[in-house]
Amino acid sequence: MSDEAADGFVRVRLDLSYDGSDFSGWAKQAGGRRTVQGEIESALRTVTRSETTYELTVAGRTDAGVHARGQVAHVDLPESVWAEHEEKLLKRLAGRLPKDVRVWSVAPAPSGFNARFSAVWRRYAYRVTDHPGGVDPLLRGHVLWHDWPLDVEAMNAAAAELLGEHDFAAYCKRREGATTIRTLQALSLVRGDDGIITATVRADAFCHNMVRSLIGALLFVGDGHRGPDWPGKVLAAGVRDSAVHVVRPHGLTLEEVGYPADELLAARNREARNKRTLPGAGCC
Repeated sequence: MSDEAADGFVRVRLDLSYDGSDFSGWAKQAGGRRTVQGEIESALRTVTRSETTYELTVAGRTDAGVHARGQVAHVDLPESVWAEHEEKLLKRLAGRLPKDVRVWSVAPAPSGFNARFSAVWRRYAYRVTDHPGGVDPLLRGHVLWHDWPLDVEAMNAAAAELLGEHDFAAYCKRREGATTIRTLQALSLVRGDDGIITATVRADAFCHNMVRSLIGALLFVGDGHRGPDWPGKVLAAGVRDSAVHVVRPHGLTLEEVGYPADELLAARNREARNKRTLPGAGCC
């Protein structure tokens, strides 16, 4: 996965959003399942009248049912294709894409830009309500209903103990050869005037199911089933706890992806590719 487009190609940054309800996640899958990547690549091939499918690289792959408001991807297009379609590409994509995915901007990326490896943080929001009547029908596809009253202050106390660089193995679905060390930069919850509790979660990167597992643990604190120190103890134990539930995906939205200044892109790419270890970790 190069940090520069090949000779004769232009790297193009796409900013996009989608309602994940009817998608089997971001990434293309065998068997014809509907995915965000598949829809956008198909639309690009159609509007540029290309025989080739130009593959997208995304900042963060989302699971089935997860939404995105501020997703970022890049694609390398032949210079001739970009020159021909640059001015009308955005509008043509709007006419070709299904209504549950939108591309908001297409522009040449700065030198060294990689949608995945250049990112310095991803910010998600998870929305939940504990209203005894349930979820507003107009928001049901984006808000989880929790049928126990939630103590937001207790949840925030628990969240504070999870911040920083840790091995989040207890909150991740392991993948062969992948590290579970992450830096959790922000985790806080606020109850709005409408009663909906929004959890803001920001990290340099996330491992599989990490956000939804963290929220599952905090909900157990909020409804009184566990004390505020429990999520931190689970983290320190380093193993999956059967009491930590992976909450449903529809409450989760990727809100924003952060990138460094253009002159720092190359350094960030190198850093992101390094396999991480915790300070003081031994070799074995």
